[in-house]
Amino acid sequence: MAKVGITDTILRDAHQSQAATRMRISQMEPAFEKLDKVGYYSLECWGGATFDTCLRFLNEDPWERLRTLRKGLPNTKLQMLLRGQNILGYKHYADDVVDFFVKKTVENGCDIIRCFDALNDLRNMETAVKATKKYKGIAEVAMSYTISPVHTEDYFVKLAAEIAKMGADIICIKDMANLLLPYSAYSLVKRLKAETNLPIVLHTHDTTGTGAMTLLKAVEAGVDVIDTALSPLGGGTSQPSTEALVATLRGTEYDTGLDLKLLIDLAGYFRGVADELTKEGWRDPARVLATDANTLLYQVPGGMLSNLIGQLKESNAMDKYYDVLAEVPRVREDFGYPPLVTPTSQIVGTQAVMNVLGGERYKMVTKESKALLRGEYGLLPAKVNEEVRKKVIGDAKVITHRPADDIPPELDKYRAEIRDYYQQEEDVLSYALFPQVAIKYFQYRQAKQLGVDSTMLDKQQKTMPV
Repeated sequence: MAKVGITDTILRDAHQSQAATRMRISQMEPAFEKLDKVGYYSLECWGGATFDTCLRFLNEDPWERLRTLRKGLPNTKLQMLLRGQNILGYKHYADDVVDFFVKKTVENGCDIIRCFDALNDLRNMETAVKATKKYKGIAEVAMSYTISPVHTEDYFVKLAAEIAKMGADIICIKDMANLLLPYSAYSLVKRLKAETNLPIVLHTHDTTGTGAMTLLKAVEAGVDVIDTALSPLGGGTSQPSTEALVATLRGTEYDTGLDLKLLIDLAGYFRGVADELTKEGWRDPARVLATDANTLLYQVPGGMLSNLIGQLKESNAMDKYYDVLAEVPRVREDFGYPPLVTPTSQIVGTQAVMNVLGGERYKMVTKESKALLRGEYGLLPAKVNEEVRKKVIGDAKVITHRPADDIPPELDKYRAEIRDYYQQEEDVLSYALFPQVAIKYFQYRQAKQLGVDSTMLDKQQKTMPV
């Protein structure tokens, strides 16, 4: 058997999961030389919430971050997380924006684009996958893993076959809430390896305390690559520890071939970074390292749980916490069992809070709940509760086509709108995704270039984590 590949998430999902994505490029650079020597399958280092956080909170250009990563890690494949037609934002964008985003991502140094859709609607990933192939990137297509009456092992095996047909280079099982248990992982990976010819990657977290066991059983079943995080930002809401998995597999037929001493040296460096993030208030070790079995019961990922608690505290209704947790799976069933990942996790969670606090279910509904039930996010996995849909959207017509078909080309419009700030081709993409945030960053950048005192601009904002 070939060596098991390791994708380390220390530069992206690890600090997104544990420290509100607040690691700065200056905190990454000192580790580049050693990281580049490890021999990882890849380093996940861009995408997800990093793009938004760079612009909104860190006064960094995300594109410059990517170029810096590429220059500092010449021998390692760089990887990003892309939300399909949502790109890195929270709505669907036109095909020309998606295509141009992928083009510039590959040009600036990203090798692997891991693409997912919250509903597993492959139509929402078509443009991104085609563009990745067109611009010579590696297309890794992810299945958002969840459990429901429709999300069976057969469902995911069938979905994997459809992903292979759409031209994916790699298939990823994306278990964002650590719901995939060890023996289920073994069975699923065995079938995927038998029924597809593509490499299989497993991404999980350790929220419920089963993450490392799940990865180990997947390795025994023949998985090709596993996602782990160096221990200072590993475990808990993040990925299982890299060093622990490398040590476990050493000397077996699954040996990763990675140098444990080098990983321990790197862990020493990132321990200091983790301490800095904790002192700055972005990381709460007691919370992010706690095992929460509620996730198995209610399927609420860590980030979603934080949002629910925040909403209840704001309404002075923390006594309703368990009522809301119990309402989440009911709303999810009404909405056709969407996987709980951005943005559907926030939509379902907020609606559950409204249902409990409103005294009557669906008396108050968000515009996002309406959009989800109208099909504006794509095809829901199962039949929805038609009584609920009628109550929420009335007689509005349900969309059955690909939602992005309704969006005309947007790039030229965005270019015209930022002509006073335009300095690089990538600026139009930053603006397309986060218009108000990008304009503030462009103003900051101009002030800095003109030598204006940017003390206030440069001050990191101490606001709620994204």
